[in-house]
Amino acid sequence: MWPAQVPEDSIQPLNPTLPVVPRPGRHRRPMTAPKTPKEKASKKKRIILTVLVVVVLLGILVTAAYFIKQLIDSKYFFCKSSVKFIPIDKACDGNNDCSGGEDELSCLSSFKVNTTFPVRLMTAQQVLQVYSPGPGWRSVCSDDWAEQHTQTACKQLGYTYKPKSTSVRVDTLLLPLKTGPFTAIRPGTTKTPIHQATIDRVCKSGSVISLSCSDCGKVGFQDRVVGGSDAFIEDWPWQVSLQQGGQHSCGGSLVSPRWVITAAHCFTGSKKELSRWRVVSGRTYIGTLGGSYVDRIILNANYDPARNDYDIAMMRLSSPISVGVSRKPVCLPPKAFGLPSQASMSVTGWGYLEEKGKVSPTLQKASIPLIGRLKCASPTVYGNSITQRMICAGFLDGGVDACQGDSGGPLVYFASSQWHLVGVVSWGVGCARERKPGVYSNVEEMLNWIRTVVEKTP
Repeated sequence: MWPAQVPEDSIQPLNPTLPVVPRPGRHRRPMTAPKTPKEKASKKKRIILTVLVVVVLLGILVTAAYFIKQLIDSKYFFCKSSVKFIPIDKACDGNNDCSGGEDELSCLSSFKVNTTFPVRLMTAQQVLQVYSPGPGWRSVCSDDWAEQHTQTACKQLGYTYKPKSTSVRVDTLLLPLKTGPFTAIRPGTTKTPIHQATIDRVCKSGSVISLSCSDCGKVGFQDRVVGGSDAFIEDWPWQVSLQQGGQHSCGGSLVSPRWVITAAHCFTGSKKELSRWRVVSGRTYIGTLGGSYVDRIILNANYDPARNDYDIAMMRLSSPISVGVSRKPVCLPPKAFGLPSQASMSVTGWGYLEEKGKVSPTLQKASIPLIGRLKCASPTVYGNSITQRMICAGFLDGGVDACQGDSGGPLVYFASSQWHLVGVVSWGVGCARERKPGVYSNVEEMLNWIRTVVEKTP
């Protein structure tokens, strides 16, 4: 039997669905509930926390790397050419321990002066004098003196900033200078070094030249060293910290934007390699970050460690500092400066606050009087230990003194509206002991060496 016939429309679904044609660029939204403000805030906090953790970890890694490097640098010298470390004591020991001898290339040196620097300033009147082997020293007359001569003479003397000259009547000079000898500028010599530009004769004008070469030693209003008090670097802007391996070792004084004067004894032992030193300037509170690199350390070749004689050295910065209110050179004193008896002077530094103590975190200052040479060299004080290259300052009953860590720092005296570097912290028995005052290198006695080093250093 044939199957029954079913009408065609009876097999169609009662509710047919239309075919869905996908449209490009349109998607179905997921069937999820929207995030609440609380969930959004929680996610933001997690992101911030993650960033903070990463930053802290990076900071820890950088700090650890810095201190590891400081530790390695304090113990070893890295030979770049042979890619190896050698003990730091082998650097600058006279033997080539690195291939190519690079461990002996960046070392301190010594310099001995056997000539006379031909230009100087005399007495507190800053009288210009020139030297030649035959006639010796002569004061320069103001006859035919020009602005260019001022520029030339000051450039020879070192740090120069807005130099100026004035005329001083011969009859007002101190007695040794009144009688000459004198010399005068030859016409047409504005570009010739001053000591080569003169001819000896009396001063037709009756006056000589006095020079002021820079703004050295000028600061704002003034007002630890043992027995001292807190200081601000803006009042003593020439004070610097000499640091080795990130540690304060000695003090020093800026005498130009590129030169520092300090003590020779700061460089004994394994302290002869230049790259380990930094000069930190412009800070009241001692810090170890930053600082200027050094490309020369020059000791006075006459330095005698046994007697502390000729205890002076100079450091040249790799690039000049920017002079400002917290960084400014101190003036070198003129020859025959004539410090008055018991002159009140100032010493500054970050040294020990007491004997066998620790370094002060903040700069200290103290006012101390000059002690006469006869008194200081008496048998009850230091006897024959005091040489012509030394001066003494302090109180014979003790109480105020420089100490360890102040070495190489400045002893300054204020005159003619400027601070002058008259001494460099050198030695003493203990700190602030009775009848054992501080002994300082006599800068005036070292002027010839200082100026020659600056002129002769390439």
